Amino acid sequence: MGVEVVVEGLSKSFGRQTIWRDVTLTLPPGEISVLLGPSGTGKSVFLKSLVGLLKPEHGRIVVSGTDVCRCSEHKLYEVRKRFGVLFQDGALFGSMNLFDNIAFPLREHTRKSEADIRRIVGEKMEMVGLVGAERKLPGEISGGMRKRAGLARALVLDPEIILFDEPDSGLDPVRVAYLNQLIVDLNAQIDATFLIVTHDIGTARTVPDNIGMLFRRELVMFGPREVLLTSTEPVVEQFLNGRRQGPIGMSEEKDAAQAAAELAELAANGGVDIAGGGPKGGGGTGIVPQIDPSPGLPARKAAQRRKDRVMRILHTLPASAQDAIINSLSPAERARYRLLGVDRATIIVGGAASGEAVPPGAVPPTPRPRPHTESVPAPTLASGSTQSQAQTSAPSSTSASGPAPAQASAPAPASASTTPPTAVPTPVPTPATPAAESAHPNEEQPAHPGDPDPDDAPTQPVPVAQVPESPWRSPEQIAAEHPTSEPRHAAPRRRGWRRLLPGGRR
Repeated sequence: MGVEVVVEGLSKSFGRQTIWRDVTLTLPPGEISVLLGPSGTGKSVFLKSLVGLLKPEHGRIVVSGTDVCRCSEHKLYEVRKRFGVLFQDGALFGSMNLFDNIAFPLREHTRKSEADIRRIVGEKMEMVGLVGAERKLPGEISGGMRKRAGLARALVLDPEIILFDEPDSGLDPVRVAYLNQLIVDLNAQIDATFLIVTHDIGTARTVPDNIGMLFRRELVMFGPREVLLTSTEPVVEQFLNGRRQGPIGMSEEKDAAQAAAELAELAANGGVDIAGGGPKGGGGTGIVPQIDPSPGLPARKAAQRRKDRVMRILHTLPASAQDAIINSLSPAERARYRLLGVDRATIIVGGAASGEAVPPGAVPPTPRPRPHTESVPAPTLASGSTQSQAQTSAPSSTSASGPAPAQASAPAPASASTTPPTAVPTPVPTPATPAAESAHPNEEQPAHPGDPDPDDAPTQPVPVAQVPESPWRSPEQIAAEHPTSEPRHAAPRRRGWRRLLPGGRR
């Protein structure tokens, strides 16, 4: 599996121009992450900083326990072997055929034989679909084939981290779709850590597990795709929808008044974006399905790890984001997270609470908040009552507020035996019905006829014995609680001692 990359407080500038400052994020191991942002925000500079080609002024980058920013050249050389890089234009040697281009890292960094090199290069070319093009030069193939050749070269050393610098630039939509599927398939096979820099919104919506965005020299957001795709952050919402209205302008930054006016105009027109109606696949809201590996390949473990992480932070998200995430779960996933102990009132709602299958795409109702109850001591049984009677006759209202006084109880029927005015009436046992047994355990049960209303019952005074006693004790109390023949710290007696008189006389 890939390794974790931890970036803390990273800042980079060229002279007086600040590229970005205080960038903090963590690339989860084995997952696909995408870094978005307008042109000129320093996305490629960030990739070069990760591999140590550029040194940031502040912060650190930790890869497998090694700080890339402060390690020695020898250590940095070893850390770079963990990386594979797909450059923006492929960066192939024009005088070498594809076989020699892909075999170049093996010949430079290893001592493998030519037979092993031919075997490894053949495997990587088969993975990217370039079998039969080994003897072609980079100028004799299309842009998409050059991208795949560069990807095969990045894979020959079996890296744990692969960086993609705009892999979809210059490709038509069909080739971009094939490349996206290839990235997902590779992650399913090698389970490495991927970081993709792209402008293609269709790629950002369907490929990654995590999405981050750079804007105005800062990292606006970084997190699971479910969080970013449901975010109401104006910059993220504008970029993912590919629209003009928002803080991003032609020169990256836009006047605040102009951005507010454009957003107001968008809201007046309905504020709804058509899915895929924006440039480069932008448009539409909500969580779109993620690309699955091709048939015959194993399921991506990273996708399950990401969903588990999202479920753990679900309660911290806005209500609209929670509804969208719950709606994107399949019935099997809902059952899985209920078994893992996720709050049923938040995740499992409607029919899923009783084990029924939830149809795909159905919007579950908003879960009703649970009533707040406090645990109190059990009421004392009246004389003549048995333990079994107390278990069958104690209603939910009585257990929550204690036994009600005689004044608040309902009048007894005429046929019932009269009770003395000073005695508290004993509740009549009521047999449990099948409907009451099958009711949801978290829902309030209807009160039995004749039960006192807990809202009308007066507040019972707290007995003095229940008031917590102060832990402080006086010396007299300590001596009374722990009697001894002598004080614990008393000075030893000296027999025959007499006080000296003035002048030394006894």
